[in-house]
Amino acid sequence: MTIQNRETFLARLAERMGRTLHTVPDPMPKLVNDYPTTRLTDRTQAQLAQEFMDFAKVMMVDVVETSETNVVAQLLEICEKYGGSDIILNNDERLKELGLTQAIEMNYTAHIWDKNAKAENITKAEKANIGIVHAEYGLCESGGIVLFSNQDNGRSVSLLPEKSIVVVRKSQILPRVAQLAKILHEKAQHGERMPSCINIIAGPSSTADIELIKVVGVHGPVAKVYLVIDDL
Repeated sequence: MTIQNRETFLARLAERMGRTLHTVPDPMPKLVNDYPTTRLTDRTQAQLAQEFMDFAKVMMVDVVETSETNVVAQLLEICEKYGGSDIILNNDERLKELGLTQAIEMNYTAHIWDKNAKAENITKAEKANIGIVHAEYGLCESGGIVLFSNQDNGRSVSLLPEKSIVVVRKSQILPRVAQLAKILHEKAQHGERMPSCINIIAGPSSTADIELIKVVGVHGPVAKVYLVIDDL
């Protein structure tokens, strides 16, 4: 569609505002520092993982460290601690490879996210006591986790159940959001399919809007657990 009288309109607008007409953006100012991309990058992977877990605890997350060989037993122990009952999991190959999906199906009433049953998935997630997902990354700076949504990994699994368990590997802890943005940019440059949704979640749902009094569980899980696999 051709825009008519564009230059005339812009010139008149600039005149009324007492400004010179500019049709080319000014260059970006020089940054004062490079902290957005370099902060925390001096840490080793082990240090990133430790700071990630420390910060998560401050955000009221229950952090449980484990190994690949003991991860199934730890998950079942967490489920017992938080009431078991109905559990929903993403249809995630990483959960299956660790034996977590199979263990939950054997011990609890479980629903696996089904890409062909959208309405049922949401209903099951709403009624579930626990939702179990595998994180793409953890963020050291905020103690938050990153979840990618696709046809087999529904965002409802981490948002609707009363409790949320997130499996995350120490090797996948990033310093901060800048490194996540770089990864996503590189995926886009290579033509990879992008997630339908990217969630960055730090701790159980909470708000302090009213008189700065923090209330947990207002619009999401009342409890969040990180099951951290030490793979370093």
